[in-house]
Amino acid sequence: MVNREKARARARERARELVVLLKNDGVLPLKVSDGKTIGVIGSNANSREALVGNYHGTSSRYITVLEGIQDKVGHNGRVLYSEGSHLFQDRVENLARENDRIAEAVTVAKHSDVVVLCVGLNETLEGEEGDTGNSYVSGDKVDLSLPEPQIRMMEAVLAVGRPVIVCLMTGSAMDLHMAQEKASAVMQLWYPGARGGKAIADILFGDCSPSGKLPVTFYHSLDELPDFKDYSMKGRTYRYMEGEALYPFGYGLTYGDVSVENAAILARDEDSGDVVVHVAVKNAGSAATGDVIQIYVKDLASPFAVPNHSLCAFERIFLEAGESRELDIKVPGEAFFVVNDEGAFVQGSGRYLLYVGTGQPDPRTEALSGKKCVEIPFCLTDMGFLDKTP
Repeated sequence: MVNREKARARARERARELVVLLKNDGVLPLKVSDGKTIGVIGSNANSREALVGNYHGTSSRYITVLEGIQDKVGHNGRVLYSEGSHLFQDRVENLARENDRIAEAVTVAKHSDVVVLCVGLNETLEGEEGDTGNSYVSGDKVDLSLPEPQIRMMEAVLAVGRPVIVCLMTGSAMDLHMAQEKASAVMQLWYPGARGGKAIADILFGDCSPSGKLPVTFYHSLDELPDFKDYSMKGRTYRYMEGEALYPFGYGLTYGDVSVENAAILARDEDSGDVVVHVAVKNAGSAATGDVIQIYVKDLASPFAVPNHSLCAFERIFLEAGESRELDIKVPGEAFFVVNDEGAFVQGSGRYLLYVGTGQPDPRTEALSGKKCVEIPFCLTDMGFLDKTP
């Protein structure tokens, strides 16, 4: 059942949708017809383990990122490859010197027009407790850094000066400040599935646009988080975060240019408390793309409200280049409740701000994406009617 053509096509589509484009200075999408030399480098570039993550069966076929790129390019260019480094050890060959693949990686980068650098983890480093793939005999990460051999390799490849597309293959957030500062593009691939390399090549070469959004916050470092034994929520997740994220929850770029042009409350169900928000969106870009319209709520007066704002509704859409669309999104009545000191779920203050956009209403998202959310202030009166004066 799971290996039928229909299931494989669906898996490919899901793999396309999960990719999150974090940075793009214009290098993406690549063009097959350019006849350029593409360097594919990294311990995860040709790794089957980096495709599937945890809890997987055996596929009838695997397509790595390297193989997906090779298939896409065909005879229209050259693809050079270097493993670059071991996943976490200081050498690939046991009898070799330390960093035995870095010189090869640098040579590939120097002879390439653009580099796709695949770094990250796999289930041996990011599995459950008891995995033996790392020196700590545990699946828990020590910090947010990539393994040291990959860091050294990335530094060397970025220093060559070629446009580099960093592709991170992990199941969780990592420290990507070096990639953000020095790479031409950054993509979070997660673990894209057994044939995920085909879907990644589709995105790299513009057969489709990336449209995923981050379901977690990417911090700069562990210094921004409380101690492991501190069970308070202070600083944890976007709702309680006090500083600035490297990449915020809900963030993700596309090859299009989707913006929320207008939004207004259309109706409220007095029984359920559900609110319907009417949203007008437009793709002003030249590429068709999917995107995710997100609605956040902030309680303006309750002492029990989270410090920032909370995601309360979202909807995935697809827009052709230049297309405009209007849609209605329901915000459930529970979104306007808070949790008091006794742990009870109670009605909030009644004074709220709704934010509607393609990401969070935070300064970092605005700086990275160039887009602001539309704000909708309103009050819920004692009779349940809407008063748009907060």
